[in-house]
Amino acid sequence: MATICVFCSASRSIDPRYLVLAERVGAELAARGHRLVSGGGAISAMGSLARAARAGGAHTTGVIPRALISLEVADLEADELLVTADMRSRKAAMDARAEAFLVLPGGIGTLEEFLEIWVARVLGMHDRPVIVLDPEGLFEPLRTQLRVLGEHGFVRDGAAELVTWTDSVSDALDAIERELTAQAASASGTSTADPSGTARNTNRR
Repeated sequence: MATICVFCSASRSIDPRYLVLAERVGAELAARGHRLVSGGGAISAMGSLARAARAGGAHTTGVIPRALISLEVADLEADELLVTADMRSRKAAMDARAEAFLVLPGGIGTLEEFLEIWVARVLGMHDRPVIVLDPEGLFEPLRTQLRVLGEHGFVRDGAAELVTWTDSVSDALDAIERELTAQAASASGTSTADPSGTARNTNRR
């Protein structure tokens, strides 16, 4: 069981299929016995995610800045709802509670959260899993831009390996669980070799 922080959209204008994706993530997260930390909104993908997780029995923590309570319609049904002073303290509170990070399709707010947590891992400030679930390739232009920046020396070698890109809900949760299991085994000095003798790579494209 792990506490997974999920970054996703609170936009009212996105296609309903992204709400369905968020619901599937929430349901699968709960089915696997994990806990959810999210942005504390009750609308769009954020709300769909949290409701599905709770329906499946998961503990949900929402973290929302005071200024966004009315805009994002605070998730008053959350098991724990934290109201922060601003966006920076919101991210800090989510970070402090998370054992892994999962990024769903989203806009500039989601991208900002994703990039900050990725940069922190690149800098060695944490070693928690950072997983992106991108079933339609919406972030492919971002990946291309990052490759270009890397070619020009603006992104350090090895940064790309610190994020796992997946295209299905099961692969995303599998990737989180594999990383957490490997880290726990490394910390205890035990082996977690796959019975097949191989490691499965979910980094696609």
